[in-house]
Amino acid sequence: MPSTNADAAVEATDLRKAYGSEVALDGVSLSIPSGTVYGFLGPNGAGKTTTMRILTGLSQPTSGSVRICGLDASDRGKLAPHVGYLPETPPLYDEFSAREQLDYVADLRDISSETAEARIDDLLDQFDLVGDANKRIGTYSKGMKQKTAFIQSVLHDPDVLFLDEPTSGLDPRAARQIRTSIGDVADSGATVFLSTHILPVVEAVADEVGVLFDGRVVAEGTPDEVKSRAQTGGEGSLEDAFLAVTSDEPQLSGATDE
Repeated sequence: MPSTNADAAVEATDLRKAYGSEVALDGVSLSIPSGTVYGFLGPNGAGKTTTMRILTGLSQPTSGSVRICGLDASDRGKLAPHVGYLPETPPLYDEFSAREQLDYVADLRDISSETAEARIDDLLDQFDLVGDANKRIGTYSKGMKQKTAFIQSVLHDPDVLFLDEPTSGLDPRAARQIRTSIGDVADSGATVFLSTHILPVVEAVADEVGVLFDGRVVAEGTPDEVKSRAQTGGEGSLEDAFLAVTSDEPQLSGATDE
C-alpha cells in the first residue's frame, strides 16, 4: 500500500465499495504527487469508473478515505474548484454552441467574464474550434464534442484533472492535441489522472501507472517499472505487461499473497 503523503495531490486510503454482495473495489490505496500524469489501467469491470467517481466526490466509498489537495473528497463544495473531470460521456448540451456551453460553465464556476472570455478564446484556438464555436454542439463530430468537453474540464484551471477515455474515437490529429494538452496541464504543476484502454497513450504521457484488476491495484510504478515487474523481462510493451498482470494466473515477479 502506498505510504501516506501529506503533500500528495491525490491520496486514497483503503477504498472499498460494495453494491450489496458485489464488491467493486477491494482496498484501493493511491498516493499521487502534484504534477504527475498517472495512467490508470484495467480491463472492463475492474472498477476504474467507480474509483474515479469516488475520487471526484461523485460517489462515496463503503469504507476508506480520499483527500484531494488536502481536502476531504466528500465535501463537494470545497473540492469542486480544485478538480476537473471529463467523463467518458461528457455533459454537453446539443442545443448550445460550444461558446455558449463554455460561457455557461464559466458562469457556474464563478469565473469572471474577462478571464473567461480570454481563456475560452485561447482554448478554442488551441483546439482548432474557433471557426465552429458558434455552431450547435448537436451538429459536431465526436472529435469536436470531445475537444469541447476537454476545454470545459480545464476551463477553471484545476489542480487535479480526471480524464476517462479522453482520446477514445478521436482521429490522430485530435488525439495528439489532447495528449499535448495533458502534458501542458502537468507542466503547469497540476496532476492528471488518466483512465484509458489506449495503452500507447499512457506509455507516451504517463509518469506513473496503476493497474486495477478485480477491484485491486495489482501493479504500480513508472511504465518501465511495471514492465520490469511483469514476466516480460522488462523488454516488452506496456500492453504485454498489462496482459501479464491482469491474467488469472500470478504473473508478478516477487509477488506475494498479501
